[in-house]
Amino acid sequence: MSSAIKLSIVFLNFNKLSETQYTSETLKKLCIGRQDIEIIAIDNGSVDGTAEFLQAQPHIISTLLPDNTGIAGYNKGFIQAKGEFILVLDDDSCPINIASIDAVLKRFDQNPKIGVIAAHIQSPNQTPQWSWHLPKTNQFEASPFFIGCGFIIRNTLFRTINGYPEDFFLYQNEVAVSFQVGLQGYDIFYDPQFMIVHRGIPSQRPGWRRVFYPTRNTLWLIRTYYPPLQASYMIVSRLIIGFVRATMFSEIKTYFQGLKEGLIHPVEKNTLPHHLRQRFSPFFKQNSLLHHIFRRT
Repeated sequence: MSSAIKLSIVFLNFNKLSETQYTSETLKKLCIGRQDIEIIAIDNGSVDGTAEFLQAQPHIISTLLPDNTGIAGYNKGFIQAKGEFILVLDDDSCPINIASIDAVLKRFDQNPKIGVIAAHIQSPNQTPQWSWHLPKTNQFEASPFFIGCGFIIRNTLFRTINGYPEDFFLYQNEVAVSFQVGLQGYDIFYDPQFMIVHRGIPSQRPGWRRVFYPTRNTLWLIRTYYPPLQASYMIVSRLIIGFVRATMFSEIKTYFQGLKEGLIHPVEKNTLPHHLRQRFSPFFKQNSLLHHIFRRT
Protein backbone atom coordinates (compact mmCIF):
# COMPACT_ATOMS: atom_id res chain seq x y z
CA MET A 1 0.00 0.00 0.00
CA SER A 2 1.49 3.32 -1.04
CA SER A 3 2.28 5.68 1.87
CA ALA A 4 1.83 8.67 -0.45
CA ILE A 5 -1.95 8.24 -0.54
CA LYS A 6 -3.70 8.97 2.75
CA LEU A 7 -7.30 8.73 1.55
CA SER A 8 -9.05 6.89 -1.28
CA ILE A 9 -12.53 8.16 -2.19
CA VAL A 10 -14.64 5.41 -3.75
CA PHE A 11 -18.09 5.95 -5.22
CA LEU A 12 -20.38 3.64 -7.20
CA ASN A 13 -22.41 4.81 -10.21
CA PHE A 14 -25.43 3.47 -12.05
CA ASN A 15 -27.49 5.36 -14.62
CA LYS A 16 -27.40 8.73 -12.84
CA LEU A 17 -25.36 10.80 -15.28
CA SER A 18 -26.26 14.21 -13.88
CA GLU A 19 -25.64 13.09 -10.29
CA THR A 20 -22.32 11.51 -11.26
CA GLN A 21 -21.29 14.72 -13.02
CA TYR A 22 -22.15 16.77 -9.94
CA THR A 23 -20.31 14.43 -7.58
CA SER A 24 -17.28 14.27 -9.86
CA GLU A 25 -17.01 18.05 -10.14
CA THR A 26 -17.55 18.58 -6.42
CA LEU A 27 -14.85 16.08 -5.49
CA LYS A 28 -12.49 17.64 -8.02
CA LYS A 29 -12.89 21.05 -6.38
CA LEU A 30 -12.61 19.67 -2.85
CA CYS A 31 -9.46 17.69 -3.58
CA ILE A 32 -7.64 20.17 -5.80
CA GLY A 33 -3.95 20.26 -4.93
CA ARG A 34 -4.20 17.21 -2.67
CA GLN A 35 -1.64 14.65 -3.79
CA ASP A 36 -2.53 12.47 -0.80
CA ILE A 37 -6.08 11.81 -2.04
CA GLU A 38 -7.20 9.63 -4.94
CA ILE A 39 -10.71 9.38 -6.42
CA ILE A 40 -11.98 6.02 -7.65
CA ALA A 41 -15.29 5.55 -9.48
CA ILE A 42 -16.91 2.25 -10.39
CA ASP A 43 -19.66 2.15 -12.99
CA ASN A 44 -22.19 -0.66 -12.64
CA GLY A 45 -23.03 -1.13 -16.32
CA SER A 46 -24.69 2.24 -16.95
CA VAL A 47 -26.26 2.83 -20.36
CA ASP A 48 -27.01 6.57 -20.02
CA GLY A 49 -23.53 7.94 -20.72
CA THR A 50 -22.28 7.73 -17.14
CA ALA A 51 -19.55 5.23 -18.00
CA GLU A 52 -18.25 7.32 -20.88
CA PHE A 53 -18.25 10.45 -18.73
CA LEU A 54 -16.24 8.80 -15.97
CA GLN A 55 -13.71 7.41 -18.39
CA ALA A 56 -13.07 10.92 -19.73
CA GLN A 57 -12.26 12.42 -16.31
CA PRO A 58 -8.48 12.68 -15.81
CA HIS A 59 -8.81 13.19 -12.04
CA ILE A 60 -10.76 9.95 -11.58
CA ILE A 61 -9.56 6.35 -11.65
CA SER A 62 -12.52 4.64 -13.29
CA THR A 63 -13.49 1.01 -13.69
CA LEU A 64 -16.38 0.13 -15.99
CA LEU A 65 -18.30 -3.04 -15.24
CA PRO A 66 -20.40 -4.72 -17.95
CA ASP A 67 -23.42 -5.37 -15.70
CA ASN A 68 -25.11 -4.08 -12.58
CA THR A 69 -23.64 -6.08 -9.72
CA GLY A 70 -25.21 -4.02 -6.93
CA ILE A 71 -23.04 -3.19 -3.94
CA ALA A 72 -20.52 -5.83 -5.07
CA GLY A 73 -19.35 -3.23 -7.57
CA TYR A 74 -17.90 -1.21 -4.69
CA ASN A 75 -15.47 -4.02 -3.97
CA LYS A 76 -13.83 -3.45 -7.36
CA GLY A 77 -12.94 0.01 -6.13
CA PHE A 78 -11.93 -1.06 -2.64
CA ILE A 79 -9.31 -3.51 -3.92
CA GLN A 80 -7.77 -0.71 -6.04
CA ALA A 81 -7.62 1.75 -3.16
CA LYS A 82 -4.07 2.71 -2.15
CA GLY A 83 -5.05 5.00 0.70
CA GLU A 84 -4.65 4.25 4.37
CA PHE A 85 -8.34 5.11 4.68
CA ILE A 86 -11.34 4.83 2.35
CA LEU A 87 -14.17 7.34 2.10
CA VAL A 88 -17.23 5.59 0.69
CA LEU A 89 -19.88 7.63 -1.16
CA ASP A 90 -22.84 7.09 -3.46
CA ASP A 91 -23.02 8.68 -6.89
CA ASP A 92 -25.42 11.23 -5.35
CA SER A 93 -23.57 12.07 -2.14
CA CYS A 94 -20.66 14.43 -1.40
CA PRO A 95 -18.80 15.80 1.62
CA ILE A 96 -19.38 19.46 2.44
CA ASN A 97 -15.72 20.34 2.88
CA ILE A 98 -12.26 18.83 3.04
CA ALA A 99 -11.50 20.21 6.50
CA SER A 100 -14.01 17.88 8.18
CA ILE A 101 -12.44 14.92 6.39
CA ASP A 102 -8.97 15.91 7.59
CA ALA A 103 -10.36 16.15 11.12
CA VAL A 104 -11.78 12.62 10.81
CA LEU A 105 -8.44 11.27 9.60
CA LYS A 106 -6.78 12.88 12.61
CA ARG A 107 -9.23 11.08 14.91
CA PHE A 108 -8.22 7.77 13.31
CA ASP A 109 -4.55 8.54 13.85
CA GLN A 110 -5.18 9.38 17.51
CA ASN A 111 -7.17 6.22 18.28
CA PRO A 112 -6.10 2.94 16.63
CA LYS A 113 -9.22 1.16 17.95
CA ILE A 114 -11.52 3.21 15.73
CA GLY A 115 -12.33 1.20 12.61
CA VAL A 116 -15.11 3.31 11.08
CA ILE A 117 -16.32 6.88 11.44
CA ALA A 118 -19.87 7.53 10.28
CA ALA A 119 -20.88 10.84 8.77
CA HIS A 120 -23.87 13.01 9.52
CA ILE A 121 -26.09 12.59 6.45
CA GLN A 122 -28.28 15.48 5.36
CA SER A 123 -30.33 16.63 2.38
CA PRO A 124 -29.26 19.61 0.24
CA ASN A 125 -31.62 21.77 2.30
CA GLN A 126 -29.70 20.71 5.47
CA THR A 127 -32.49 18.43 6.71
CA PRO A 128 -30.91 15.49 8.57
CA GLN A 129 -31.51 12.07 6.99
CA TRP A 130 -31.78 10.18 10.27
CA SER A 131 -32.17 6.44 10.52
CA TRP A 132 -31.98 3.84 13.28
CA HIS A 133 -28.35 3.18 12.31
CA LEU A 134 -26.97 6.31 14.00
CA PRO A 135 -27.32 7.99 17.41
CA LYS A 136 -29.24 11.25 17.36
CA THR A 137 -26.64 13.45 18.99
CA ASN A 138 -24.52 16.51 18.41
CA GLN A 139 -21.51 14.86 20.03
CA PHE A 140 -18.74 12.63 18.70
CA GLU A 141 -19.67 9.29 20.20
CA ALA A 142 -19.79 5.56 19.66
CA SER A 143 -22.31 4.31 17.11
CA PRO A 144 -23.52 0.77 16.41
CA PHE A 145 -23.65 1.29 12.66
CA PHE A 146 -23.00 3.73 9.82
CA ILE A 147 -24.87 4.79 6.66
CA GLY A 148 -23.41 3.60 3.37
CA CYS A 149 -23.52 6.89 1.47
CA GLY A 150 -20.98 8.50 3.80
CA PHE A 151 -18.38 6.89 6.04
CA ILE A 152 -14.62 6.41 6.35
CA ILE A 153 -13.04 3.05 7.15
CA ARG A 154 -9.49 1.81 7.61
CA ASN A 155 -8.31 0.21 4.38
CA THR A 156 -6.57 -2.70 6.11
CA LEU A 157 -9.73 -3.44 8.10
CA PHE A 158 -11.94 -3.39 5.01
CA ARG A 159 -9.54 -5.75 3.26
CA THR A 160 -9.57 -8.10 6.26
CA ILE A 161 -13.36 -8.44 6.14
CA ASN A 162 -13.38 -8.57 2.31
CA GLY A 163 -15.42 -5.41 1.80
CA TYR A 164 -19.15 -5.64 1.26
CA PRO A 165 -20.91 -9.03 1.15
CA GLU A 166 -21.22 -9.49 -2.60
CA ASP A 167 -24.35 -11.66 -2.54
CA PHE A 168 -26.45 -8.97 -0.76
CA PHE A 169 -26.79 -6.81 -3.93
CA LEU A 170 -28.60 -4.05 -2.00
CA TYR A 171 -29.56 -3.19 1.59
CA GLN A 172 -28.20 -4.30 4.96
CA ASN A 173 -24.61 -4.44 3.69
CA GLU A 174 -23.70 -1.75 6.23
CA VAL A 175 -25.04 -3.95 9.03
CA ALA A 176 -23.00 -6.92 7.83
CA VAL A 177 -19.83 -4.79 7.74
CA SER A 178 -20.57 -3.33 11.18
CA PHE A 179 -20.87 -6.83 12.64
CA GLN A 180 -17.55 -7.78 11.08
CA VAL A 181 -15.90 -4.59 12.33
CA GLY A 182 -16.99 -5.47 15.86
CA LEU A 183 -15.77 -9.05 15.53
CA GLN A 184 -12.37 -7.72 14.45
CA GLY A 185 -12.16 -5.75 17.70
CA TYR A 186 -12.72 -2.26 16.25
CA ASP A 187 -15.17 0.48 17.21
CA ILE A 188 -17.50 2.63 15.13
CA PHE A 189 -17.99 6.29 15.93
CA TYR A 190 -20.41 8.92 14.65
CA ASP A 191 -19.03 12.40 13.98
CA PRO A 192 -21.74 15.08 13.51
CA GLN A 193 -19.14 17.53 12.19
CA PHE A 194 -18.31 15.16 9.34
CA MET A 195 -21.18 16.08 7.02
CA ILE A 196 -22.25 14.40 3.81
CA VAL A 197 -24.95 15.83 1.56
CA HIS A 198 -27.07 13.06 0.10
CA ARG A 199 -29.13 14.29 -2.82
CA GLY A 200 -31.02 11.03 -3.30
CA ILE A 201 -34.16 9.89 -1.53
CA PRO A 202 -34.14 6.16 -0.66
CA SER A 203 -37.94 6.03 -0.52
CA GLN A 204 -38.04 6.66 -4.27
CA ARG A 205 -36.59 3.22 -4.98
CA PRO A 206 -39.02 0.65 -6.45
CA GLY A 207 -41.19 -1.07 -3.85
CA TRP A 208 -40.16 -4.60 -4.80
CA ARG A 209 -36.51 -3.86 -4.04
CA ARG A 210 -37.45 -2.40 -0.65
CA VAL A 211 -39.24 -5.66 0.16
CA PHE A 212 -37.16 -8.45 -1.39
CA TYR A 213 -33.62 -7.47 -0.42
CA PRO A 214 -34.30 -6.32 3.16
CA THR A 215 -36.31 -9.49 3.78
CA ARG A 216 -33.73 -11.86 2.37
CA ASN A 217 -30.62 -10.10 3.68
CA THR A 218 -32.01 -9.53 7.17
CA LEU A 219 -32.79 -13.21 7.50
CA TRP A 220 -29.26 -14.06 6.39
CA LEU A 221 -27.86 -11.72 9.04
CA ILE A 222 -30.04 -13.13 11.80
CA ARG A 223 -29.22 -16.73 10.91
CA THR A 224 -25.49 -15.96 10.68
CA TYR A 225 -24.85 -13.78 13.72
CA TYR A 226 -27.41 -14.66 16.43
CA PRO A 227 -27.66 -17.70 18.72
CA PRO A 228 -30.48 -20.18 17.96
CA LEU A 229 -33.06 -19.10 20.55
CA GLN A 230 -32.69 -15.38 19.88
CA ALA A 231 -32.51 -15.99 16.14
CA SER A 232 -35.77 -17.98 16.24
CA TYR A 233 -37.59 -15.09 17.93
CA MET A 234 -36.11 -12.56 15.50
CA ILE A 235 -37.00 -14.67 12.45
CA VAL A 236 -40.62 -15.05 13.56
CA SER A 237 -40.76 -11.32 14.24
CA ARG A 238 -39.20 -10.56 10.86
CA LEU A 239 -41.77 -12.72 9.08
CA ILE A 240 -44.61 -10.70 10.57
CA ILE A 241 -42.96 -7.30 10.23
CA GLY A 242 -41.92 -8.09 6.67
CA PHE A 243 -45.39 -9.26 5.70
CA VAL A 244 -46.93 -6.01 6.94
CA ARG A 245 -44.35 -4.03 4.97
CA ALA A 246 -44.95 -6.12 1.85
CA THR A 247 -48.68 -5.49 2.14
CA MET A 248 -48.05 -1.74 2.23
CA PHE A 249 -46.10 -1.99 -1.03
CA SER A 250 -48.48 -4.58 -2.58
CA GLU A 251 -45.48 -6.88 -3.01
CA ILE A 252 -46.67 -10.11 -1.36
CA LYS A 253 -45.20 -12.39 -4.03
CA THR A 254 -41.87 -10.57 -3.82
CA TYR A 255 -41.94 -10.92 -0.05
CA PHE A 256 -42.35 -14.69 -0.21
CA GLN A 257 -39.52 -14.92 -2.73
CA GLY A 258 -37.25 -13.03 -0.34
CA LEU A 259 -38.48 -15.19 2.52
CA LYS A 260 -37.65 -18.39 0.65
CA GLU A 261 -34.13 -17.29 -0.23
CA GLY A 262 -33.55 -15.88 3.23
CA LEU A 263 -34.41 -19.15 4.96
CA ILE A 264 -33.08 -21.75 2.52
CA HIS A 265 -29.77 -20.25 1.39
CA PRO A 266 -26.91 -21.74 3.46
CA VAL A 267 -25.03 -19.39 5.79
CA GLU A 268 -21.78 -19.76 7.69
CA LYS A 269 -22.55 -19.35 11.39
CA ASN A 270 -20.52 -16.62 13.15
CA THR A 271 -22.38 -15.85 16.37
CA LEU A 272 -21.82 -12.43 17.89
CA PRO A 273 -20.63 -12.55 21.52
CA HIS A 274 -22.96 -11.07 24.11
CA HIS A 275 -21.20 -7.70 24.39
CA LEU A 276 -21.49 -7.16 20.63
CA ARG A 277 -25.14 -8.16 20.59
CA GLN A 278 -25.62 -5.43 23.21
CA ARG A 279 -23.73 -2.92 21.04
CA PHE A 280 -25.87 -3.81 18.04
CA SER A 281 -29.17 -3.75 19.96
CA PRO A 282 -30.80 -1.35 17.43
CA PHE A 283 -30.70 -4.17 14.87
CA PHE A 284 -32.38 -6.51 17.35
CA LYS A 285 -35.06 -3.92 18.09
CA GLN A 286 -35.69 -3.44 14.37
CA ASN A 287 -36.38 -7.17 14.16
CA SER A 288 -38.29 -7.65 17.40
CA LEU A 289 -42.08 -7.74 17.12
CA LEU A 290 -42.52 -6.69 20.75
CA HIS A 291 -40.37 -3.61 20.21
CA HIS A 292 -42.41 -2.68 17.15
CA ILE A 293 -45.66 -3.08 19.04
CA PHE A 294 -44.70 -1.24 22.21
CA ARG A 295 -42.15 1.30 21.02
CA ARG A 296 -42.97 4.91 21.79
CA THR A 297 -43.81 7.25 18.94
